[in-house]
Amino acid sequence: MTQPRAVIVGAPGAGKTSVGRALSKAWRVDFRDTDADVEARAGKSVSDIFVNDGEPHFRNLERDAVADALAEHEGVLALGGGAILDESTRALLAGHVVVWLNVGLSDAVKRVGLSSARPMLLGNVRGTMLRLMQEREPLYREVATVEIETDGRAISDIVADVVSGLPRSAHA
Repeated sequence: MTQPRAVIVGAPGAGKTSVGRALSKAWRVDFRDTDADVEARAGKSVSDIFVNDGEPHFRNLERDAVADALAEHEGVLALGGGAILDESTRALLAGHVVVWLNVGLSDAVKRVGLSSARPMLLGNVRGTMLRLMQEREPLYREVATVEIETDGRAISDIVADVVSGLPRSAHA
């Protein structure tokens, strides 16, 4: 059965892409990001999808992209920050090695910037981030195989913690 060695989830600014790329390099496997998959399928950026087509349309595209990637990809897979909002996506994650990169509000805001162009963070970045993180934390916890704290840490240290915190079967 084809499935990712690890699926990375977390809030915007948690480091999913950076850690995912570093982890895939360490394991010598491919890295895949479902936001990039959505953009490729739609022929436009996530921001443009949100603005022109709305969040529900984006979430439908995202749900399909995640389902396909979980079935096809054998490397490291990073999901968009809100992918876990979909109940069917959470169900599909059962049985996968899911790494939750947990980031605090201060570090997340520093990483995404206060004038972020991320569609979910337009306006009051700090307030929106706080709300999103509070809403999503129980869902990240629900799907996670392992939780890794990322605040104030180097990517190499986070990757080392990911590897040491994973079940032995993921190290193959």
